[in-house]
Amino acid sequence: MIAQLENQISRLDERTYEVKSQSGHGLYTVMRTVRGWRCSCPDHIYREIKCKHIWAVDFSSAIRREVSEQVVIKPLQMLVCVYCGSQEIVKHGLRHNKNGILQRFSCRECGKRFVRNMGFEHVKATPQIVTNALQLYFTGESLRNVQKLLRLQGVEVCHQTVYNWIAKYTKLMEKYLDKITPQVSSVWRADEMWVKIHGDMKYVFAMMDDETRFWIAQEVADSKFTHDARNLFKAARAVAGKKPKILITDGLKSYEEACNFEYWTPKIDTRTTHIRHITLTGEHHNNKMERMNGEVRDREKVMRGLKRPDTPILTGYQIYHNYVRPHEGLNGRTPAEAAGIKVEGENKWLTLIQNANQSAILPPRSIRKSL
Repeated sequence: MIAQLENQISRLDERTYEVKSQSGHGLYTVMRTVRGWRCSCPDHIYREIKCKHIWAVDFSSAIRREVSEQVVIKPLQMLVCVYCGSQEIVKHGLRHNKNGILQRFSCRECGKRFVRNMGFEHVKATPQIVTNALQLYFTGESLRNVQKLLRLQGVEVCHQTVYNWIAKYTKLMEKYLDKITPQVSSVWRADEMWVKIHGDMKYVFAMMDDETRFWIAQEVADSKFTHDARNLFKAARAVAGKKPKILITDGLKSYEEACNFEYWTPKIDTRTTHIRHITLTGEHHNNKMERMNGEVRDREKVMRGLKRPDTPILTGYQIYHNYVRPHEGLNGRTPAEAAGIKVEGENKWLTLIQNANQSAILPPRSIRKSL
């Protein structure tokens, strides 16, 4: 089956394919547009149906995604001593906190006792409570509503404590996830939206991948028309490890200037095509980007505005959008899964925090002994 597809389908670039006709004497062009696949065959043009050539390209793309390199972030199960790094540890009773029970361990090599809480050390609440608070907050609840919901579970915490958890773990996960390169497509979208920050109107500029809906980069600006978007474009290129072949934005002049400065090349075939004339309907629109802006708007309305430009809330919501929240437009997958980054485990917050903490702690025991 795969060999037959290779003989029938020629991939010109990430957006364009050539498919042999059923007789084998002709070729049809299948191209990805902002409204989906378009084929040059009569069935698609005159009957407006998803023809067999588009089905073949879809199947070929699915196979290519399966064999592409995928990063898997797994829950951590192995426990080591936090003092000497030894794996010779045994359970040594329970520690009863005000908000839960934690398993205590002892090391057979150094003889010290500890609670190995993998990312939640010195936190009175259990990992399940902390991750529940993160999930509740980023799905739309206010800090005080999260406090009330945790109280129903027998956990007494202040709303400021919930915010401290968000700030702490957002920063931890951000440092870890910045090391992973998402496998995004060659078509990107950029847009801006106004938000209220400390009573003043600011703008959040964001870059998103068209195919995977992966939120690549963001920044907060004081003004819309005088803002220099080059930092956003540069940051997006650093995250993705490449520049887009097609960039879709509105007619804001700063986008054109940033695209010419960051993505322009002397060779026409490697130069980024910038589409600036978008509409609500038609071939060129930015509806996917507007949908993501709506997610941020829903979160911001509950808060009645953000408190400062460098707030961890926007970064936290970016992590939630990319790695935790399933999207109907992606058949229930997260943008990270569509971009080749799979977070395993029922509690994705817990998996991310554990791995982020593991990458931030001391190097392995054998390396530490040589230091």
